[in-house]
Amino acid sequence: MDPQAAKYIGAGIAALALGGAGIGLGILFGNFMNGALRNPAASAKLFGNMMLTFALVEATGLIAFVVAMLILFAA
Repeated sequence: MDPQAAKYIGAGIAALALGGAGIGLGILFGNFMNGALRNPAASAKLFGNMMLTFALVEATGLIAFVVAMLILFAA
């Protein structure tokens, strides 16, 4: 197998986590909106947990992006 092709395959596999992060963020914000609209009094309490989870999910996506770029452009 050509080493260049292997780099592209590896970067593509690493980039799959970006799709997972996008799906996770959609589920997160959709469920937050569902909970906030059902019980507006509890939305302030849920907001902090949602933002922490958002940061963790987004960090996963950013790490996957960095790994994909390292596979493509390093060495």
